[in-house]
Amino acid sequence: MPDRVIVTPQARALVRRLRAHYGKLLFHLSGGCCEGSAPMCFRQSDFRVGARDVLLGAIDDTPFYVGAAQFPYWAYSELTVDVTTGGGDSFSLEAPDGVRFVVRSRLFTDEEAASLPAVGSGAPA
Repeated sequence: MPDRVIVTPQARALVRRLRAHYGKLLFHLSGGCCEGSAPMCFRQSDFRVGARDVLLGAIDDTPFYVGAAQFPYWAYSELTVDVTTGGGDSFSLEAPDGVRFVVRSRLFTDEEAASLPAVGSGAPA
């Protein structure tokens, strides 16, 4: 069974560092006006997950959500979360450090798609 969200070692290290500093985190990929398809990292206490947002997976117990309107675009893709330098203004927690999270995607094979787990929605536990 494939994972919908995977992470590079560099992104995992950044998530761990941010969590040590800020506490419980979450990612949200909204496709909105500010950052487009860049995943945004927030404190769980600072972001309200929408009732229709879809839980795609987790990075070291940090939930990764996608906006309901964006889910059809990502439903059959594996998202690789990575980190890069630069990037402009952002509300995401890593931005003040001069880095930003990015995602790369690949479509699942037919066999992988057939074995995908169901997705969940709602607030993190």
